[in-house]
Amino acid sequence: MQLLRRLLAAATAGGDAEGPGPFAVLVRAGGVDVLAGDVVTADTLAAIPLDADRPTLAVVPFRQVAERGFACVDDGAPLECLRATATERLTTAELLAELPDADPGLTARGFDVSDERYAATVADVLRDEIGRGEGANFVVHRTFTATTGGPVLPAALATLRRLLAGERGAYWTFLVHTGARTLVGATPERHVSVDGGLAMMNPISGTFRGPADDRDALLAFLADRKEVDELAMVLDEELKMMAVVAEHGGQVVGPYLKPMANLTHTEYLLAGRTTRDVRDVLRETMFAPTVTGSPMENACRVIARHERRGRRYYAGVLALLGHDADGRQSLDAPILIRTAEFTPDGVVRVPVGATLVRHSTPEGEVAETYAKAAGILAALGLRAPAPVAPVAAAPAEDPEVLRTLAGRNEHLARFWLDHRVPGELTVAALAGRTAVVVDAEDTFTGMLAHQLRALGLTVDVRPWHAPGDLDADLVVAGPGPGDPRDLTDPKMAAVDRLVGDRLAAGRPLLAVCLGHQVLAARLGLRLHRRAEPYQGVARDIDLFGAGARVGFYSTFTAQAGADAVDTPYGRAELARDGLAVHALRGPAFAGVQFHPESVLSRDGVAVLSRLLPGLCGAGVPPVAAAPGPR
Repeated sequence: MQLLRRLLAAATAGGDAEGPGPFAVLVRAGGVDVLAGDVVTADTLAAIPLDADRPTLAVVPFRQVAERGFACVDDGAPLECLRATATERLTTAELLAELPDADPGLTARGFDVSDERYAATVADVLRDEIGRGEGANFVVHRTFTATTGGPVLPAALATLRRLLAGERGAYWTFLVHTGARTLVGATPERHVSVDGGLAMMNPISGTFRGPADDRDALLAFLADRKEVDELAMVLDEELKMMAVVAEHGGQVVGPYLKPMANLTHTEYLLAGRTTRDVRDVLRETMFAPTVTGSPMENACRVIARHERRGRRYYAGVLALLGHDADGRQSLDAPILIRTAEFTPDGVVRVPVGATLVRHSTPEGEVAETYAKAAGILAALGLRAPAPVAPVAAAPAEDPEVLRTLAGRNEHLARFWLDHRVPGELTVAALAGRTAVVVDAEDTFTGMLAHQLRALGLTVDVRPWHAPGDLDADLVVAGPGPGDPRDLTDPKMAAVDRLVGDRLAAGRPLLAVCLGHQVLAARLGLRLHRRAEPYQGVARDIDLFGAGARVGFYSTFTAQAGADAVDTPYGRAELARDGLAVHALRGPAFAGVQFHPESVLSRDGVAVLSRLLPGLCGAGVPPVAAAPGPR
């Protein structure tokens, strides 16, 4: 323990100016890693040093999401990289024995956004964003602030010891000191890891604030529709990311309970094989939907619009990069939540956010921010710590709890839950055909591409603003946020032109969600905004005479009063519930309002297997000219 003792002696002797230099203490599964070295800054994730002979710990701020072209309020927080020149492995017990047992000595200031203002923001997001089709869920944060009464490092070390003694269930408990800042936290959530070529993600959502041993209250929480929907939506969003970084997409395991000292979460585990550079994996998964929302690109716009200030390191990641014994790249990256940031001026920030879904209430989300901050605030000495219940007291092994958790998967898509043998889902009529999926800013398209490949198609995914040559056997007008009626929106106008051109050519077109709405309007159907959003809703529907359970993420719907309509492109058959049109099909086109690729669509692959063979085999003479924009 020579390295740790040297660091602790330097950290607690005198002021911060005579400190130990950059170092980190990382408590992870399997033990404690102590790192010391030098810090460099990087402009991009690709520039993070990845040396063969020493690990690098990257402190990634939220503003780095701009690398993906996503919106953010740029607060200038740097991407700092600790390049380890010395390392040491310990046990947690050894670490606890060395850390100072003291009061951190902080003085509370309070939240930067009042309860009333935060509740008003929640109401605004529910009404103006989710209610208008901008997305399914969004995370809005606020920050609790305090000040230190003396040097920063002793207070941070005391906080680390209290976290280790008072928290449980954390994925990482850590202290990272770069010189410019000190981060201390106990984060429950792995964002992404790569070990031996296996990429893993760990979406956690749903927050039970009752006692861990209150069986009845826990069962009520597990059955709560808001909590069920919240976890399902972030599962879908992280499957979108896995669809990009893993060769065959992600396989879902769970759900499980995630008990912590002050609350309990629910979680899934996703896994998939990857050969990508780990920095590329990190970039393609910026950042977790549990701290941003979905769809991701528009969630970043909504965050910037409503928060109007930078997030610094909240919702970013710590990332430990290195190589394993066989020389393969490795990555372990937890989300930066339940974390305090100490700055040299003695200010301490504890950011925390709540996930807003269609069932949310302003008062409920205000309460959730307090619950999520409770553990780290207790460690900082800013509120009385909650008693830590013995692990055995949590009813995680209770048969009814296990049945209730397993029951959440009963109506989910087995495509994402089961191991599949390559080729077992191939449809002969689709084998060898080509498809282009046009992404309208919702990476559900990555999941859809995996399903189409599983059915035998060769698939390319392209953005709406640069679709390129669309001379494929099938074109898919994909999903995305926004109002399909607004043709002044460049994206809507582009999707409308794409649909119109394909219809005019009489060539196979599949339209999903937003694409379906644009197709329906081109066919002469009326578009209607629902009174209540259909975001993260699974329903049993009649699909052209066959039952199907499918998942919806929509605010708008096409409407019709008959089961068939005549259009300039041939007769269209409609599957509807009352006026709402769930799907339509015609000579060379089909549209579905739901997402067959969603984990909520139990029968999604079966629906595609029924729709696509006839569609791809269809062909009608092109019409003389496409009607102009609607």
